[in-house]
Amino acid sequence: MMKKNNYSYIGIAFTILVFGIIFVPKIVDRITNNDITRNESRSDFANKNGVESDLAFIKINGEAKKVPLFSFTDQNGKLITNKDYEGIVYVVEFFFTTCPTICPRMNANLIQIQNTFKDFDNFGVASFTINPAYDTQEVLKAYAEQYGVTNPNWHLMTGDKDAIYKLSNEGFNLYSAQAEEVAGGFEHSGNFALIDKNGFIRSRKDQYGNPIIYYRGIASESEKMDDDGEVEQISALKEDIKKLLNE
Repeated sequence: MMKKNNYSYIGIAFTILVFGIIFVPKIVDRITNNDITRNESRSDFANKNGVESDLAFIKINGEAKKVPLFSFTDQNGKLITNKDYEGIVYVVEFFFTTCPTICPRMNANLIQIQNTFKDFDNFGVASFTINPAYDTQEVLKAYAEQYGVTNPNWHLMTGDKDAIYKLSNEGFNLYSAQAEEVAGGFEHSGNFALIDKNGFIRSRKDQYGNPIIYYRGIASESEKMDDDGEVEQISALKEDIKKLLNE
């Protein structure tokens, strides 16, 4: 009985030895040539989640338009530049704190958007005052507190007037001007620009396949339409922010 078992053990050992000689080198060779890989890493899965959305790039002369370089002081006295928004999806507006008409409505909508994306640390807002002579750091800070600005990536900025107007009218083509004849002494478009994580201006397309470029910022979701009978676009803006956050 013991002799038979010894023969069995010898046979098993011989089989294992043959397997090792023939197959192990092949397995090592496949691993060396990347035929076998491990995909359990969380970072591997994360890298596969970023897929470009259907939002259009705003192109001028065939080139996708990026946010121009800027450098201004925010409500906390901090110098803010483009670099502070790298990797962040954000909304741009031009406003002024003493605006008696559209600015309160625009910023109420932005507060709602802020609260919708409160759990995303890569979402922000860039608000540029078009009345920097009055809207100092202290004034902007009080305004931010009044409206309930809590997102650390929401910077209300002031600085050189000419630089701000150039950024508005040439950098974004969002109209802004000093106009003594209108209420508040300034006028501006009331539109928002949407910026992706890489600093490109993006938007959804209209029914004809053309980018809408900007989002109307005055009418709220609950109002449904603005004063001119145009459908509100805050809900569309929220949808498109989500798309860019997932890119």
